Amino acid sequence: MPTAKTLNATQYNDPKHNYLRYWDSRSYEDGAEQLAIDKFLKNKHFNHAVDVGGGYGRLCVLLQKYADKVTLAEPSQQQLDIAGDFLREYPSIERTLMQADNLQFGDEKVDLVTMIRVTHHLPDPKAEFKEIHRVLSDDGYFVLEVANYAHARNRLKHLIRGKRMPTEPVDIRSEKNKKKDEIPFVNHNPKTIIKQLAHAGFKVERTLSVSNMRSPALKKIMPRTGMLAIENVLQVPLAKTYFGPSVFFLAKKAQ
Repeated sequence: MPTAKTLNATQYNDPKHNYLRYWDSRSYEDGAEQLAIDKFLKNKHFNHAVDVGGGYGRLCVLLQKYADKVTLAEPSQQQLDIAGDFLREYPSIERTLMQADNLQFGDEKVDLVTMIRVTHHLPDPKAEFKEIHRVLSDDGYFVLEVANYAHARNRLKHLIRGKRMPTEPVDIRSEKNKKKDEIPFVNHNPKTIIKQLAHAGFKVERTLSVSNMRSPALKKIMPRTGMLAIENVLQVPLAKTYFGPSVFFLAKKAQ
């Protein structure tokens, strides 16, 4: 039986699944995530940045602002092939077939790791966090995005129903996809992720609430520039409440 990680690569290798086209209607989310990364990395510079599970290289161009060398580490060959076209004007960005729990770098050889929109396929990311800790230098940074189950709307729903917020990952697949044993798709409790990071040897230095304005209705009536202007203001003050559907962590090795 294929593992979850094999299924992950299999889905993104499916010719019917073009992750580049997925972002055609998500320019606000893309902009919100780039705002978060810019906040974390402002006034910092790195020797080698690795975007783990970065798909076709969507964020690698941004990382070039902050690093001398950028590597896209991606488990799907199809995504790497698409990246060949997407990153054509950026030939210095390296593309390599790699799993997040088996990074082909030496110990402490990377000083920036980003992992965005990957943990939603990892019900238990402990092995991935441990591997990232291994390759990261002692003064390096780890930028992690987490699909947030404890966002404001879910907390309100649980409060109305008198239910406690779960600490374990929540499978949000449809019943049809569950029966077909499709790739895992989970949302996490940020507090649990912080504990897992600590267990792997990381300390969270900063947190941001991201995609706070995500709403199909808002997208229809507000220009992207306006939404991102508000998003830019909200990311820091809403971080403590884990308000948005996405949470970004900036972590370093615990000393």
